[in-house]
Amino acid sequence: MSSYADRLAALRQQLKEDRLDGFVVPLTDEHMSEYVGSYAQRLAWLTGFKGSAGSAVVLPEQAAIFTDGRYTIQVRQQVSPTEWSYQSVPETSISQWLKEHAPQGAKIGYDPWLHTADWVKQATAQLAAKGAELVAVKRNPIDAVWADRPEPSKARLIVQPEELTGQSSADKRHGMADWLAKEGADAAVLAALDSIAWTFNVRGADVTHTPVALAYAVAHSDGTADLFVEGEKVGDDVRAHLGNGVRLHERDEFETFLRSLAGKLVAVDPERSVAAISQALEEGGARILSRRDPAVLPKAVKNKVEIAGHQAAQARDGAAVSRFLKWVEEEAPNGGIDEMIAQDKLLGFREELGGLKDLSFDTISAFGPNGALPHYKGTAESNLPFTTGTLYLVDSGGQYQDGTTDITRTVPIGEPTAEMIDRFTRVLQGHIAIATALFPKGTRGSQLDSFARRPLWEAGVDYAHGTGHGVGAFLAVHEGPQRIAPVGSSQSGGDEPLQAGMIISNEPGYYKPNEYGIRIENLVLVVEKNVAGAEKEMLGFETLTYVPIEKKLIDVAMLTDRELDWLNDYHAKVLALIGPQLSWEDKAWLERQCAALSR
Repeated sequence: MSSYADRLAALRQQLKEDRLDGFVVPLTDEHMSEYVGSYAQRLAWLTGFKGSAGSAVVLPEQAAIFTDGRYTIQVRQQVSPTEWSYQSVPETSISQWLKEHAPQGAKIGYDPWLHTADWVKQATAQLAAKGAELVAVKRNPIDAVWADRPEPSKARLIVQPEELTGQSSADKRHGMADWLAKEGADAAVLAALDSIAWTFNVRGADVTHTPVALAYAVAHSDGTADLFVEGEKVGDDVRAHLGNGVRLHERDEFETFLRSLAGKLVAVDPERSVAAISQALEEGGARILSRRDPAVLPKAVKNKVEIAGHQAAQARDGAAVSRFLKWVEEEAPNGGIDEMIAQDKLLGFREELGGLKDLSFDTISAFGPNGALPHYKGTAESNLPFTTGTLYLVDSGGQYQDGTTDITRTVPIGEPTAEMIDRFTRVLQGHIAIATALFPKGTRGSQLDSFARRPLWEAGVDYAHGTGHGVGAFLAVHEGPQRIAPVGSSQSGGDEPLQAGMIISNEPGYYKPNEYGIRIENLVLVVEKNVAGAEKEMLGFETLTYVPIEKKLIDVAMLTDRELDWLNDYHAKVLALIGPQLSWEDKAWLERQCAALSR
């Protein structure tokens, strides 16, 4: 179809044929994934929105798109205000909006493979107040009008060896069996793709930038499991790796299998499993135990082997990013560079390392006003050339078989303004506050979030995203359950207590609409800390990312002695770790970047 308006019109016509008065369009897949394969990009196809989080509702005369504060500017740039109204989350929600706007007695369709059971329950209650009804569809109406919709990936699974996982799949499954025994349950459904990849020590290439395979699994109380994945995706090496304890089935047999579990008590994650799973279990006579996926927490708490692999990946990745920053400093003033040229150059530096499997997400290569969009995704239309007098923000990461990286740096192109230096220094102070935080066991990320914001709050400014997200081990770059985010924010997740072994990002920022953006991001590891005289067991962070922080943007006079000491110590470590990997010219640049600052 030639335009997004045509697509919306076609969907409305399909809804009319299906006898529906509306339809809900989330940005997810059958596994409640954050990043999804091209076949599941229904929201982008319908609206033009290219962000990584959002949803929409279509009624006969109205349509609304829902995004959080990260996408306030982006959604207005990409989605037509003529066809769509913009709704801000969490100030409102789909169910609240439907309660206000759905016609009396309306039938609102939803795809039960794209929503959780809790969402269905909540939306059903909200609509009931209007005499309206939520209706599960057997065929997604967008799929009916999306003529050239891509097919799901056919990529084959690969084995993630035990020397990189630190634990066998059998041991992980027996750990789940012990958990099921304590819960008195017979089985647990695993629907999240990264949980399945972690549990079975396999990886895939079905989702761009996330090495997972489209699959479902059911883990049993005897340590065995049933894995549902297309047979053509499983080679003899994977079959041998899985062994006799894992029974293989075609992916499309999953729903039927669920209906066969009559009388069983089955654990289902209410956050990570779609409503169709619960519906199939209930229709088959199984009893449902609402519990978090048993892979989530063990996956988040990295073992020594995973930590060592991540450190090795970070060291290599840091050398590539350092070489890139040197290139930007030398070449940007000459002209002829734009956002896309820069991101391709960064990819080239990473590829020269060897071992790069993929990027960990689409690189945010954002110059000037595009940097004010926290999750900017460049296109040919939005691509900006580098000019002097503003900032360049680059947020990027790599997928290596021994670790997943994520780093953001902000650099000036030409001379920065006094305001840019002030804001950057405040972001740095917030970053240091997280990096140096000490806290007792049991502390949640929400309790630390304001540490990063205080220097910005003191200037009357803030940022509209979380301060930190979990990171996987050659898995999802955004991994729960740990977060550093305000309570009640769309990024707060389950507000999990932090534990030693968790990897999390430290990324405060500042964004001035239509002018520039600033973010400083390193990954950190939660570690135990010995504190003299402590009456509680204490935790803190160990920095994992080592790449220079731009000194031209720092007002040293604003830093405390402790903050200045941290910065100089950090740069000394950067030089020691990254320097030996660089040629003499690159190392000479690194030495200048890492030279100690003084007052």
